[in-house]
Amino acid sequence: MRTAEFVAFIKGTVSIEQHELDLVLSRCRFKSIPKGKLVLKTGQIANQYFFISKGGLRFYYDFNNKENTTWVCFQNEFFTEISSLNPQKPTRFNIQAIEETELLIIDKKDMDFLYAHIPSWEEFGRKVWEATAARMVDQLLNFQTMSAEERYAGFLEMPELLKKIPVKHLASILGITPNALSRIRAKIR
Repeated sequence: MRTAEFVAFIKGTVSIEQHELDLVLSRCRFKSIPKGKLVLKTGQIANQYFFISKGGLRFYYDFNNKENTTWVCFQNEFFTEISSLNPQKPTRFNIQAIEETELLIIDKKDMDFLYAHIPSWEEFGRKVWEATAARMVDQLLNFQTMSAEERYAGFLEMPELLKKIPVKHLASILGITPNALSRIRAKIR
């Protein structure tokens, strides 16, 4: 069943009654995204929340004719482009599938409805965004206090993730060139 992962994710985050869960699922739809296709493009306004049931996405922006990857997310992650969605202003990011990806999608209007009618769903949203904010703070602090080699060592703890992220995107996340990443990888081996 395509919703099994999402249901497990929800139940692992909050306690929710079955009728409430059924209402949540009634507001969801699925979409398959081919590798390389954009889910959101710079200049568009984000109006959806996503749960990745399979695959992976990257957030990137263009600067000086160069793609800069800032974030990646994979299976069993729930996200949106929050800097566009809440103020309803154009996004500065592109969100692209880095592999064949299946998304469960909730439109903003439906999410707002669920927040207003299901107290446990409001708790779900709070917990998801708190975890996301903590991840962002960790990433920012790591970027400011750790060397690229130390940041790369953190990725080594997630070998499955490393297999999915192309080297050029990983180098961009680390804030280095692909050549510098190759030197770090050779040194660590």
